Amino acid sequence: MHINPSFLLRSDTERKPRKIEEIPKRMPSSLQLHRINPSHPTTVTTAAIATNFHKQIKIVDVASRADGLPRFELVPESVAQCHSHAVAPNRCCSAVVQTVDAPVSAVWSVVRRFDNPQAYKHFLKSCHVIDGNGDVGSLREVHVVSGLPAVSSMERLEILDDEQHVMSFSIVGGDHRLANYRSVTTLHSTSDGSGTVVIESYVVDVPDGNTKEDTCVFADTIVRCNLQSLAQIFESSAKRSQLK
Repeated sequence: MHINPSFLLRSDTERKPRKIEEIPKRMPSSLQLHRINPSHPTTVTTAAIATNFHKQIKIVDVASRADGLPRFELVPESVAQCHSHAVAPNRCCSAVVQTVDAPVSAVWSVVRRFDNPQAYKHFLKSCHVIDGNGDVGSLREVHVVSGLPAVSSMERLEILDDEQHVMSFSIVGGDHRLANYRSVTTLHSTSDGSGTVVIESYVVDVPDGNTKEDTCVFADTIVRCNLQSLAQIFESSAKRSQLK
């Protein structure tokens, strides 16, 4: 997928901000986006974003049901609390949900690798931990693939909880304009225990010259593609096992 949103171009005092180019908004059947962009500072949770007064996140997973109807997964309160974000008027917040056909322990073994995000984040071509040994507070520098209007990102590991399966990082530098970006990823088992629900939420500043909608469309697309890739890793592994 080619993505070229102008707000991620390197800032230049001689260049005026331009609108983000339109990105296709069609979502795969296994994903549902939840977004909130308040006009006043507030704190929101994934549960509040996703639910119509029920603590559920709607996960559209046609493949899991013969009748093609949506499947609903309960979001534990402890998980919802992890996705609390303070959202000021110049910021936007969103979350993407993905089901993975593999146990939490297997999915977590991939997600928790702060030193190897490119294992499933295919927009990244390299990662180097420049400070720390992969524990909380470690810094990594990642470089993105060609074709994206960014070059590199400096990221700090904020949370790594192997018991609750929570990981969080913030962007603290780099060649892009995702200012004050913070991401939280949680994993929990599906209600039938056969798979994993991955929720990734984020909060980020809205760059000058762009709208909250523009910013979220771009960030949602990146997160969505990453989580799709994560799911495909285990789908491919399952298919290979069946062929043996």
